[in-house]
Amino acid sequence: MHYFLTGHTGFKGSWLTILLAELGHTVSGYSIDVPQSGLFERGAVRDLLNRHNHGDVRDLSSLQEAIKLAVPDVCIHLAAQPLVLRSYQNPEETMTTNVNGTLNFLTAVRAASVPVSLVITTDKVYRDTGKNGYVEEDPLGGSDPYSASKAMADILTQSWSNLEGVGQLLIARAGNVIGAYDSSENRLLPDINRAIAGGDTLVVRNSSMVRPWQHVLDCLSGYLAYANFALREQNPIPPVLNFGPSAENFSSVLDVVNAAQDVADFQYKVESRQGGMLKETNFLTLNSAKARKLLGWKDQFSFFDSVRMSVETHLQVDARQLAVGQVRHLLAS
Repeated sequence: MHYFLTGHTGFKGSWLTILLAELGHTVSGYSIDVPQSGLFERGAVRDLLNRHNHGDVRDLSSLQEAIKLAVPDVCIHLAAQPLVLRSYQNPEETMTTNVNGTLNFLTAVRAASVPVSLVITTDKVYRDTGKNGYVEEDPLGGSDPYSASKAMADILTQSWSNLEGVGQLLIARAGNVIGAYDSSENRLLPDINRAIAGGDTLVVRNSSMVRPWQHVLDCLSGYLAYANFALREQNPIPPVLNFGPSAENFSSVLDVVNAAQDVADFQYKVESRQGGMLKETNFLTLNSAKARKLLGWKDQFSFFDSVRMSVETHLQVDARQLAVGQVRHLLAS
């Protein structure tokens, strides 16, 4: 099977490339840049690719050509501007990448007659009502530019699926994924790893906020189960599925920090904030019962194991060996 990934050099994309390679699939990718401190470079992930295309998802002709030449069985759209704080700093970049980039992806896979395409959005597409466990039918919204852009991309994809000549077009909404070799700024686990490596004191924002923490491999296994189900199934299947952890993995930011301290030595201080212009949801969890029932998908890693596996970057130099080991642990579960 040939999988084509946009954003294949990013955090999820690099892990997904390794997972697909371990499963024996062919992988091609399309991405604008290569994070120097991420898994793609440190784990020599480029070596696993059939085609490595450098390009911006906002460039329709380049993206169309890359997908056309690859002739993939499945396309997965991961490319995005994924950071809430950065979306406040550069809302134009966020909107054009996440909305226009998704439109280009949809145009390209339709033109290439790709059998199954999966667009990755986020748990943050849901309108903030304070509900415990959002389900797929809940209304979408978004107060910050990132959440709004992903909700727009989600709605765009849903409408696109009604056009003629579109194969199976799916949407996956996931929670806060964590794992080793995430090099993003202003994300909790990367900040913890930087504090461990540099000996600096971690500054913890929004310590009481609750999120659906999930190891990246649990999330990615859900994406693949969904795509594989669509390849096998001829009848209509749910066009949107949530992929979040079980309820015991719903934990606060401070819970993550404390779990990380059980396996690594670092200092932290909790930032006291008195309001401010940046709005973020205080309590955000997903109900993934539909995916569990339809696909037989479930978490393989507990909350503590997910955190432990995410703070191991300082213990082992060989990134590929660490990542492949964790992938094989998942596949053996």
